[in-house]
Amino acid sequence: APESAFFGFAKEVHETSNALTDDQKLIARFWSDDAMLTPTPAGHWISIVMQIADRDSLPVEVIAPTLAKLGVAQADAFISCWSTKFKYTLLRPVTYIKRHIDKAWEPLLITPPFPEYTSGHSCQSGAASTVLTAIFGEGFAFYDATHEDEGLPVRSFPSFEAAAEEAAISRLYGGIHFRFGNEAGLTQGRAVGAIAAALKTEA
Repeated sequence: APESAFFGFAKEVHETSNALTDDQKLIARFWSDDAMLTPTPAGHWISIVMQIADRDSLPVEVIAPTLAKLGVAQADAFISCWSTKFKYTLLRPVTYIKRHIDKAWEPLLITPPFPEYTSGHSCQSGAASTVLTAIFGEGFAFYDATHEDEGLPVRSFPSFEAAAEEAAISRLYGGIHFRFGNEAGLTQGRAVGAIAAALKTEA
């Protein structure tokens, strides 16, 4: 029904997709991190850590526990997310939009072949940003040159949380997630990340 809340979320994806700015298209592609073509979503955050390590000349005593907690957070975030996906098995925007709004519509990014809710990128980004904020602190600014070799410009962020939020909204820009899937994914990931951040990595 056009007056339903779900229709409204789908309409937002459709309207946003049809009016994307160049920067929004760049954001969607920057965080796409497709398997076998890029470092993947988890690898993207590992890349961020290694760039910070190089920039700040971090000692191995800092790098090792950081990567350990980050790895645990991302693994558990994906387990949690995929459990949710196959509990609710929610259809993707492309399916709903083509069926009820615009038969000719195509998203900017290729839709993955698994359920929508929650967003995997958002979930693992929420987990990663929570762990890294616990280690490096609030308002830790950094740059991200992960995709520079692929011709995408370096992006800078005032905090890990800002990067996670951009990663989440990128999935709306790409046309492959509803807003609520992204927002719930961030919340889910932050909860997982908080547990990983509290792990003891030293005797």
